[in-house]
Amino acid sequence: MVAGKESRVILGVIGGSGLYEMEGFSVREEVRVETPFGAPSDALIIGDLESVPTAFLARHGRGHRILPTEINFRANIFAMKSLGVQQIISASAVGSLREHVHPLDVVVPDQFIDRTRHRVDTFFGEGIVGHVSLADPFCASLSATLTNALRDADATVHVGGTYVCMEGPQFSTRAESEMYRTWNGTVIGMTNLQEARLAREAEICYATMAMVTDYDCWHGEEDDVTVEAIIERLSTNAALARRVVRSAAGALSKREPCACGRALDDAIITPQHLIPEETRSRLGAIIGRVLEGKD
Repeated sequence: MVAGKESRVILGVIGGSGLYEMEGFSVREEVRVETPFGAPSDALIIGDLESVPTAFLARHGRGHRILPTEINFRANIFAMKSLGVQQIISASAVGSLREHVHPLDVVVPDQFIDRTRHRVDTFFGEGIVGHVSLADPFCASLSATLTNALRDADATVHVGGTYVCMEGPQFSTRAESEMYRTWNGTVIGMTNLQEARLAREAEICYATMAMVTDYDCWHGEEDDVTVEAIIERLSTNAALARRVVRSAAGALSKREPCACGRALDDAIITPQHLIPEETRSRLGAIIGRVLEGKD
């Protein structure tokens, strides 16, 4: 089905499968959204969280079946947009690149470095050219809301920092890990950059809880990163993420509209009469506001 006609969802949450299993979240339905880019990672779980219509999506599919490179990022963000989502909170496991950022700490980053190689990360192309600003890739307002919710949950939170997004699925070599440290990277992960790029093109606010599970492989006094070590800390992080998402949802009504919702105002370069009708139709959920002159 193509969702979004029955009810409008305000908040989108992308993360692990367990995030929607929380006190206070009333599930209304599971929706499998058809998109022009194929199927999202899984059905979206729709319900109400602190009276806020919310959609949850398991980034890697329930059961963690999809590699980072295999994630259909365009379908995931398009599905959120078609439901009416205006802000996305992301939760993801990361490795620390800094001594003072410890396992089980949380970073709310404000910058990215892209080290991916095999991923599509734009809705544009096939007859339409658009260039959005990504100078500040995270929504500052939503990040502040997320930071306050983390502090209310007594998390050790680091405000700001650079998320290095690597291709994976292998972890870093020692030389790479040390190089990222010289670049002032704060944490390293495999998923969030494409989400942030596409959310900006879709005029959706985006912020991340980067939840630290390990020290990557640069730290001489810590064991190298392993799946076993990561899994051991994921359940603790998931419990924290559930508390934080619930708290953040309750604060959304206090947020003022920000520039993310108008990211396409001056971004599309191609004259309207030259945009192929098929492309215009396919991207209607993304570019319709601008092409139709809607506020």
